Amino acid sequence: MSVAAVYLGLAFGPFAGGILTQHLGWRSIFLFAVVLGVLSTILAFVFLGKDENTIKNKSLNLIGTLFFMAGLVCMVYGSSKIPSVMGWTLLGIGIILIITFWFIEKKSSFPVIDTKLFSTNRLFTYSNIAALINYSATFAIVFLLSLYLQKIQVFSPQKAGTILVAQPVMMAIFSPIAGRISDRVQARYLTTLGMIMCTIGLLGFSFLELSTPVWVIVVLLIWMGLGFAMFSSPNMSTIMGSVPKKMYGTASGTASTMRVIGQIVSMTIVTLFFAVLFGNEAVKSIDNEVFLKAVNYGFISFVVLSLIGIYFSYYRGDVKK
Repeated sequence: MSVAAVYLGLAFGPFAGGILTQHLGWRSIFLFAVVLGVLSTILAFVFLGKDENTIKNKSLNLIGTLFFMAGLVCMVYGSSKIPSVMGWTLLGIGIILIITFWFIEKKSSFPVIDTKLFSTNRLFTYSNIAALINYSATFAIVFLLSLYLQKIQVFSPQKAGTILVAQPVMMAIFSPIAGRISDRVQARYLTTLGMIMCTIGLLGFSFLELSTPVWVIVVLLIWMGLGFAMFSSPNMSTIMGSVPKKMYGTASGTASTMRVIGQIVSMTIVTLFFAVLFGNEAVKSIDNEVFLKAVNYGFISFVVLSLIGIYFSYYRGDVKK
């Protein structure tokens, strides 16, 4: 249900973003996001009750947290500046800070991320790696296709956003179903099937041409949506079910971290191809053939990542029912 709620938000995003961009300009998206942020904050304070405090006499590892935050900031900002020297430097510094954070966490009595879980719990480790790879291979799909539909197919932002809704809608519909099935069937079979479906869909997108029919794109988006639903709910269920109840917060936070880092990796791959092929020119001024080459290269890279993800998805082991 939680995953389905996430995908409903993803379904609403491109559609609403397309309407706002077309009628009010792209800056209105950020103003609208402020309203949603304030609303979600109010709802959290009103409806989320207080948990019983089961952790006593322990303080959060603030030094490790600072290294973690600084590392992510450097990685995100550095990825937006590649292939410049500053971009690669910041990206490298970010990676070093994350590695340093990892070693700090290993020695902490109350770590932000319990590193022992990764060294002693194969099910937890492989499930998180599978999530990291899956997000790395799929997050940039909407970004690439939104540009493709507007630049190559010459669609309005609103129409492009409406087409992109096909994928998250399928995710929202089938995620609860996949989660229910994973309560009865070993999750690794469902997640592996989902990863294979995502790989096939990414392979299909790697063959996009200047004249690719829109219906082909919609079919591939629906296929990817089904695959992602088959993967995501059972995978999240496996992550949460692989730890004791007292570590649910740690498990959930770790899964979210994998998602964010995967998103960074996905956009970094796209940014790299754009930077190498486009130079300093804007997307709208790039020749269509060159733009399409960058899109194809991006999807081919995602196919390779997804193939690796199939291994971790299948060989994670069984969940104890």
